[in-house]
Amino acid sequence: MDRIVTLDAREEAILQAAASDFVRLHGGDAMKALKEQMVLNGHLQERLDTLSGELKYPRQAMRRGPP
Repeated sequence: MDRIVTLDAREEAILQAAASDFVRLHGGDAMKALKEQMVLNGHLQERLDTLSGELKYPRQAMRRGPP
């Protein structure tokens, strides 16, 4: 992580509601929702890195194949 984000009470409530909705979309499975969000964030990070000409976390390096 590059930085820690601090939220005020209003922002926290909005984020909590959005997170609850996202978990609900995944049948109440918080781990499934978290994994999907991590994948989505990875795709977005790759696009940002491509636009800036720098690839911090290349996807192929993150994937693990059979040993």
